Amino acid sequence: MAKILIIGAGGVGTVVAHKVASVPEVFTEIVLASRTKSKCDAIARTVGPGKIKTARVDANDVQQLVKLFKRVKPDMVINVALPYQDLTIMEACLETGVNYLDTANYEPPDVTKFEYKWQWAYHQRFKKAGLTVILGCGFDPGVSGVFTAYAAKHHFDEIRYLDIVDCNAGDHGKPFATNFNPEINIREVTQKGKYWENGKWIETEPHEIHKPLDYPNIGPRESYLIYHEELESLVKNYPTLKRARFWMTFGQEYLTHLRVIQNIGMASIKPVLFEGKAIVPLKFLKAVLPDPGELGKDYSGETSIGCRIRGIKNRKERTYYIYNNCKHQDAYKETGTQAVSYTTGVPAMIGAMMFITGHWRKAGVFNVEQFDPDPFMEQLKRHGLPWHELHDVDLEL
Repeated sequence: MAKILIIGAGGVGTVVAHKVASVPEVFTEIVLASRTKSKCDAIARTVGPGKIKTARVDANDVQQLVKLFKRVKPDMVINVALPYQDLTIMEACLETGVNYLDTANYEPPDVTKFEYKWQWAYHQRFKKAGLTVILGCGFDPGVSGVFTAYAAKHHFDEIRYLDIVDCNAGDHGKPFATNFNPEINIREVTQKGKYWENGKWIETEPHEIHKPLDYPNIGPRESYLIYHEELESLVKNYPTLKRARFWMTFGQEYLTHLRVIQNIGMASIKPVLFEGKAIVPLKFLKAVLPDPGELGKDYSGETSIGCRIRGIKNRKERTYYIYNNCKHQDAYKETGTQAVSYTTGVPAMIGAMMFITGHWRKAGVFNVEQFDPDPFMEQLKRHGLPWHELHDVDLEL
């Protein structure tokens, strides 16, 4: 039915490759590309002989991307490379007439800042070209937005309060490791917190606001208010929201390591001179930390990610909690990765499927909550991420 080009050969790229290859009736041709072709080749071997072709490309180089796109002629690019590379890949898509999907919004390499403005600015260009862009189609962002859209469509006349809650109760056995790209992860969790309330953004110090929340099948875990990119699109697309927040769990050992890393300057993105060469401390740290793509083998426990929503239905206040739990062991058994990669990669495949099958297809740049949630939600159940609903319960928030 369609040819897909996947860019990125980390843990998420591994999951996307496995899941795309599992639906041959939709994805008839698959190409996996990254800067290091040997990584692509290794993934292709685990998926199975003859199912995936591989290529090398520097996703920072528009002309290299254009050359690859012209040779492959994909119907859609699934971008699971670094967020720094979103705009170069989008430019190449425009030049070659290719549709685009990613899992994380653009951020400039030299500034720790998460905003959709750079990608939203492409809307008219993609609309004029008749191409579809689907932004943030992982789990959070991604499924968190689809969950919100599903709640708005089926359970509320007006959504007023939204709390996205993300718990990883797994244990990988390492003193310190990040569950996705260390450079991106540390940049994300060390920035100031921010949430939406009464029509404006309120900024907090990093990890300043926290409280224990009870997660299904896990129990209470200390949860910290941080800023996450989907809040920006959700408050725009659901203007009835009076408050929108994002919470993530961190263990005390993780936070202690994080404070030390910051205190000694290893979280810095400003280059320093070392033996005559300019190096970025955070990039060096990334090189010595465990590879997130290789954590799955010894990972136990599970993740729990969902939306806790309060709003109005038939003039009465209602509460609603929709969530997914995913076991690290199950993710590893199926794809050789841990659950954080799995919960990001599966929705990326489903988002591409939504486009190919015509459910999510319109010209321009869109976030996932701007599409019909129902066909996506159905596919979550079929492809390893079943969801659960609780009505009129104590949201704890």
